[in-house]
Amino acid sequence: MGRYILKRFGMILLTMFIIISLGFFVLRLMPGSVYDDPNLSPEIVAALEAKAHLDEPLIVQYFYFWRNIIVDGDWGVSVKIEPSVPVFQVLRNRIPVTMALNIASLLVSIPLGIITGTLAALKKSKLPDHVLSLMVVLFISVPSFVFASLLQYFAAGQFGWFPVVFQNTTDMAVKISSMVLPVLALALHPIASICRYLRGELIETLSSEFMLLARTKGLSHYKAIVCHAFRNSMVPMANVVIPMFTNIMGGSLVVEKIFSIPGVGGIMTNAVSVNDHSLTMAALIFYSAISLFTILLVDISYGIIDPRVRLGGKKNG
Repeated sequence: MGRYILKRFGMILLTMFIIISLGFFVLRLMPGSVYDDPNLSPEIVAALEAKAHLDEPLIVQYFYFWRNIIVDGDWGVSVKIEPSVPVFQVLRNRIPVTMALNIASLLVSIPLGIITGTLAALKKSKLPDHVLSLMVVLFISVPSFVFASLLQYFAAGQFGWFPVVFQNTTDMAVKISSMVLPVLALALHPIASICRYLRGELIETLSSEFMLLARTKGLSHYKAIVCHAFRNSMVPMANVVIPMFTNIMGGSLVVEKIFSIPGVGGIMTNAVSVNDHSLTMAALIFYSAISLFTILLVDISYGIIDPRVRLGGKKNG
């Protein structure tokens, strides 16, 4: 198992290297300069670019980029958003906000997805099942930022039930109420995914032979579902729930911007729009690290649940 984890960890490090390298080249090939500013003269811009080696060939810039990271531990400073501030210092106060938003969305998604999925399976081919199936298709098909805009317009703008944007205040009640709509917008897709997956698993389990055997032994319908069907259907759920955190993180990029949440997603979109390359790269590294970590957790959980996975990895290794 240890060798299996080390192999997966090595692949993740290689993947991170590739992501950072691709991100570097994409950002440097974008039109415009990091130092584009109407208040700066062309001479000052040229001097700043020369100091940052931006006037040299791209491959030389790439060499200096990795040299600064490996030798000096320098990931660069923000040029436009928070000038001269190290990029990870800029993100430091925003990462907890982003993590809280996404974890809250996941915690809301899991119980609601389980409840709706169970209800749809138990009411198969009946009205509740048809209604939930329609909602599942809708929530999976429509992006989270569309729901975010609709919730903001109706629930906040028209009816005034919640604040229109995030309220960064010491009043916790107001602060929490301003997070309700973004959390709900991010939770709709995961709720639908869990509902669809659990419905399929439960329907298959309920029609299996061991469930018929459990009923013939005298177990009531309720006990047979809770003690056997539900428990067996929940075993593979870990491999569905863990990657959902990455999907929620991706959706929060735009949702944070819509609700003016001071998180990593909002600052990343701002950094891209103003060519703040170092800050954009830092945000990219944060999101990539979270995504790759969840992939590692999924791989480990597969290895624990199904020993054939790690045995196959050992054989191939």
